[in-house]
Amino acid sequence: MHRALAAMVLFLSGAALSAGELTPDALLEQAATTVTDIDTEGLRELIETDPRHVVIDVRTQTEVALTGGMIRSHRTLNMPRGWLEFHIERELLDPDTPIVVYCGQNLRSPPAAMTLQQMGFTNVYNYPDGFFEWRDAGLPVWVPDKAPESFLYSLPEKVTDGVWSAIGATQPHTYENSGHNNNLSFVITDDGVVVVNAGDNYLLAKSLHDEIRKITDQPVRYVVLENGQGHAMLGMTYWQDRGVPVIAHVDAAREIEENGAALLARLQQRSRDKAFRTRLGMPDKVFSDRLDLEMGDETIEVLYLGPAHSPGDIVVWMPERKVVISGDVAFHERMLPIFEDTDTAGWIETWDRFKDLGAEVIIPGHGGPVEGYETVTRYTRDYLVYMREQVQKILDAGGGLNDAYQIDQSAYAHLDTFHELARRNAALIFQQMEFEELGF
Repeated sequence: MHRALAAMVLFLSGAALSAGELTPDALLEQAATTVTDIDTEGLRELIETDPRHVVIDVRTQTEVALTGGMIRSHRTLNMPRGWLEFHIERELLDPDTPIVVYCGQNLRSPPAAMTLQQMGFTNVYNYPDGFFEWRDAGLPVWVPDKAPESFLYSLPEKVTDGVWSAIGATQPHTYENSGHNNNLSFVITDDGVVVVNAGDNYLLAKSLHDEIRKITDQPVRYVVLENGQGHAMLGMTYWQDRGVPVIAHVDAAREIEENGAALLARLQQRSRDKAFRTRLGMPDKVFSDRLDLEMGDETIEVLYLGPAHSPGDIVVWMPERKVVISGDVAFHERMLPIFEDTDTAGWIETWDRFKDLGAEVIIPGHGGPVEGYETVTRYTRDYLVYMREQVQKILDAGGGLNDAYQIDQSAYAHLDTFHELARRNAALIFQQMEFEELGF
């Protein structure tokens, strides 16, 4: 806040001294003499090679929504011009952080970049080509809502014959994405449809059902919950109202029983009107290790392979199709989150059983489908192994929690939610491994 006030005082005092000369053109000319521009190729290289970078869009949220989103990087912020000076302090950026500022027509971004320089940031660039040049070049764009006509963030896409998935946003829950920040998948068989994940809320579940009806006349026979988290289960009563049984692992059911009321209250607070008709339910059928769904001539296996991201994480395996819906057992486009009850050592052991399935196509809980195990192994198992190795070195050297915060995770900095989760993951793994050494 002090830095923001200082910048405002500097700006206002300058305006008072030369009020007659403070025109839009003069302001842009002044910015052009003090701010360094970066071209499209330079911005692409910065995003790919420097994990410390921050990209700031100074347009309004309405503009972002109406024009197709923002430039996609692992850390893109929306701070409208006029609020930039006050909001930048929240990000706790180092003065030498590489910052790129852009808008639509190179009118607001040069003065915004100059303001950041006046606030003491020393590595600030203006991207004059702006969002439209980036978007029209087919470069990566983050979209707040890909399907504005639906509560779904994106409409279902065909993965392989009979297998579809509505790929959720890989960012946290927002009002715009309606809580659709995980994948809502379904399998069409000759004997009906199996849905994986009930959805974050009643209306989101209805939107998914509406899309399923456009694709097939087969009725939904079962809904399987990948775990007991809110975005997997809070929409279950929509399906139950239509006579569809909901299936979950016993540990997921226990999570819903213990934490469901709090998750519902949080949903109602953040989603407001979009939480309409959402109420807490409980699964109709639970299982411990394996549950086979006989769907005509096909058997779909619902499997608990062992500890993973959260209690009751399961996978849905279709051996005849060689397709697995992995839920939160596997991650790749967004950083995996560690919870207080995540068993990271157990998750690594679970991975071997997951890989032994021999899937050719994997639909993870977040992000698009992938072929084979290489990508999800790199960003799930290998990440867990690396972090545990680094924490063990700290413990062996007599280090503490502050040392865990400093673990180099730059190889994963391009993943969505990296900045929200990286330091938190390090701290939780450190605390868990401290207890492991004590025999707990």
